[in-house]
Amino acid sequence: MVNASSTTWICERASQLGFAMAGVVRAEKFPELARQQEWLARGYAGEMTYLSDARRSAPQAAFPGIQSAIVCALSYNTEHPRTEQAFAELNDASDTGGPRGWISRYAWGDDYHDVLREKLQLLLDGLREQHPQPFEARIYADTGPINERVLAKHAGLGWLGKNTLLLNERIGSFFFLGVILTTLDLPSTSVSDNPPADRCGTCRECIDACPTGALVEPYVMDARRCISYLTIELRGAIPEQLRGPVGQHIFGCDICQDVCPWNRHAPVTEAKEFQPRLLAHPMPAAAREETEFSLNGEDGASPETLFLPRLEQLASLSQSEFSEMFRGSPIKRTKWQGLIRNVCVALGNSNFNGDLAAFQRISSILTRLAASPDPIISESAQWAVSRIQANEASPTVSQS
Repeated sequence: MVNASSTTWICERASQLGFAMAGVVRAEKFPELARQQEWLARGYAGEMTYLSDARRSAPQAAFPGIQSAIVCALSYNTEHPRTEQAFAELNDASDTGGPRGWISRYAWGDDYHDVLREKLQLLLDGLREQHPQPFEARIYADTGPINERVLAKHAGLGWLGKNTLLLNERIGSFFFLGVILTTLDLPSTSVSDNPPADRCGTCRECIDACPTGALVEPYVMDARRCISYLTIELRGAIPEQLRGPVGQHIFGCDICQDVCPWNRHAPVTEAKEFQPRLLAHPMPAAAREETEFSLNGEDGASPETLFLPRLEQLASLSQSEFSEMFRGSPIKRTKWQGLIRNVCVALGNSNFNGDLAAFQRISSILTRLAASPDPIISESAQWAVSRIQANEASPTVSQS
């Protein structure tokens, strides 16, 4: 086994690279991985067939010869408000730019896969300098058949919470996990090989707050009901009974993290990669005239970003504009069809607060989308049209 100083160097170097935490765990058959088959058998994975990859059963199956796993956590939390607070402040400010949507905090900036991979590669390059003897290693930045959360737990970085995410008492859960699997035999960073204790206690905040009931019991998620799955992984139409609970979410969901007590004082990052990026596609001219809106911040207006983006702007995107706008962004995963579908559902859940001009403009966009040859977009737009017409007559849907 390599001496303990190597593990100390790894943690120190990871911190220098901007990682909030790092740890090492010996590659073993962890009990959580054995329970994965039961979860899959219940059908909770939905269309995510990649989760049934046999290599996910043990690290050795993914990388034969592995001795150790280096796990690093990279914070992406920013100073911007959480979901409920953001919409409340928007309503208090009497925003007149039309309905807005919510994009999950992790997707506001650059694609985290690329950011993680670059930092992990620098860590691995340094490790090779520290250990000139030949060894093999492989980087996983949420890109392979590895359960990063389980490895992180046993490396001492936190516990698996009732919302199924890795929680840490110091930094909460707003972080990405990256892994280096290696044939180096490194000492574990977990004290006495025991992972941190579960500190969720009797708390049910995440379970009770989930609008779609995806957390079917503590520590168990039915992904088929999760807003993140519905808006990102699902390729077909969002089930009609879940469209209302999806609310204004158009890519992912942060609710179970927003309400978690361990995130109340989660530190924020200044990393520019995770700050909300500017939207490059302007709203239609008619909309800009109606809202006195300026994409570039002219006349004192703030530039539009992926934090609370205007749904009208996104609904008008063409395929090519989508590709250009979200190059190097996690949002490209949902594809143009998925984003437009999600925006239609969010518009159907919107309250126009008596803004007749916005209502007319968006009704026109939705009518055009309802005639789309794409059946998923067409049906979603038709549903939205019927919803906002009913809401306009008797508004009951709030932006939350």
